[in-house]
Parts: sequence; C-alpha cells; structure tokens
Amino acid sequence: MSILFIFLGLLLLVVGGEFLVRSSVGLSFKLRLPKMVIGLTVVSFATSAPELLVSLQAALKGFSDISLGNVIGSNIANIGLVLGITAIISTLTIDKDFYKFNWPVMMLFSIALYFFLWNDHVLSSSEGIGLLLAMVVYLIVLIRRSKKKKNIEIEVVDSNLQRATTFRIIFWFLIGGLALWGGAELLVRGAVVLAESMGISQRVIAVTMIAVGTSIPELAASVIAALKKEKAISLGNLIGSNIFNIGSVLGITAIIQPIAVTSIQILSNDVFWMLGFSVVLIPLAFLPKKFNLSRYKGLILFVAYVAFIALTFIG
Repeated sequence: MSILFIFLGLLLLVVGGEFLVRSSVGLSFKLRLPKMVIGLTVVSFATSAPELLVSLQAALKGFSDISLGNVIGSNIANIGLVLGITAIISTLTIDKDFYKFNWPVMMLFSIALYFFLWNDHVLSSSEGIGLLLAMVVYLIVLIRRSKKKKNIEIEVVDSNLQRATTFRIIFWFLIGGLALWGGAELLVRGAVVLAESMGISQRVIAVTMIAVGTSIPELAASVIAALKKEKAISLGNLIGSNIFNIGSVLGITAIIQPIAVTSIQILSNDVFWMLGFSVVLIPLAFLPKKFNLSRYKGLILFVAYVAFIALTFIG
C-alpha cells in the first residue's frame, strides 16, 4: 500500500505541477508581464511547487528528515541523474554564464544551507527569510543580466497560453492546487510507512525515492531537449532548479515551520554529496576540453549517482 501511495503521490505532483505552471503563465500574460520575466521567475517558482508542497507537508507533520532529504536529494539527482543522463544522450555545450554567475550562486546557496544546519541543527524562520531574500536578489540580478543579452529565447514559456480565458486559468489553478496538496499528502504518508516497514530511515527514502520522483519533470524536459539538440537549456535549467530548491522551497518551508535536523547523516553525508556533485562540475566543464560536457563526463556523473544511492541504502 505504501508503494501505491508513493506512486499516486508522484503522479498527482506531476499533474498538479503542470496545471499550476499553465495557470501561472496564463495569469502572468493577463497581467502583461514580459515573457522573459515569466520564464525566469513565474515558471521557475511554479515548477518548484511539488518540492515545496512535499517539504512543507513533511515539516508540518514533524518529518523534518523528509523536508531536508527531499531538497538535498533532488539537488543531487538534478546533477548526477538528470544532467548525467542528458550528457550521455547528447554532448552539452556550456556557456560562460555557467561559471561566471550560475555556478557561484548555486555554491553560495549550498554552502549557506550547510552552515545554517551545522550551526544549531535547525533551519530557523530567520534563516529561511535570509534564503528567500537572497533568492529575490538572485532573480533581480538574473533578469537584469538577461535584459542585456540579445535575442534571448525563453523556451519554457508557451505563447499559446496568452489566449487562455480567465475561467480556464482559475480551473487550472484549482486542479493544480488540489493535485499538489493530495500528491504531497500521499507521498509523505507512503514514504513514512515504507521506511517503517523496510526498517530504514525516512531520510533514506527522501534522498532516494522521493528525490528521484520530484526530479522526473526535470529529467523528462532535459532528455527531450537533448534529443531535439536544444543543448543550451539543460544545464542552466538544472542549476536554476537547485538554487530555487534551497532558496524558495527550504526558505518558505522554514519561515512557516522551522526544520530540525533529526538525522545526523544529513549533515555528515548527504550535504557533502550535494556539495561534491556541485564542485565537480567545474573540472568537468574545463577538462580536458573547455565548455563541453561530453558523453563520458555524463557517464562519470551517472555512475557517481548510482554509487550515492547504493551507499545510502547500505549505510
């Protein structure tokens, strides 16, 4: 039954996330927001909604390991699983923005998260406010930098949604909200029951099964982009997703309900895996060939991710 709950929960999160993105973009067009702003902010927040609902639901129910494990595991999966598989399918070209802006920001957020958790083993409301404010600053800088670029294309924004009626936008929002709430409820309940029945910690389920499940939309989008040879969008989207997971998902969750570290492995193991996967992107981006993430580099990331999953269950 727990496996069924997890499956149905993930399915509802995917469906709910899709409807929430549609309603958010449709409403943004109604408010006459520029397409670039919609793509860089509205869509990013909407696609982070599944992770937010899961982390918030878990924190409110007292399952803080699931809250933290969901985000940390998702960030690991975005690089090791999603980016690894995408690079295996098609070699990715890396632009200079990666190491000049996006990667340093991701590292700052990741290190800040580790420091906040290590300091007193709690991600407090004030620290959540700090992460969220830093997220806002990041978005402002991101939009300003994007405005300076010529012919920038925002692939993730569907222009057809400009014609969406107000009724459809409200309908999509209600369906998306209900599906996300129900999916998060089922996923958290299923994860807790499965962990108890298998005799393993909730943290293990969170950083593996739940994290992979909430990363499925990113995996699908990146694989499709790689197959279509749209090489430029995959790496930027994944780095941005990792930043949003820490800044908005954990930031908002901690503001509503402070998140305590109840499993020491999150600090002694999982966070270091997340930092390790982030750090290794720099040498992979420059050696032996610059600005290139080839198939064998993707294989390195994927094998490292498999090793992480195996060691997590063994440990």
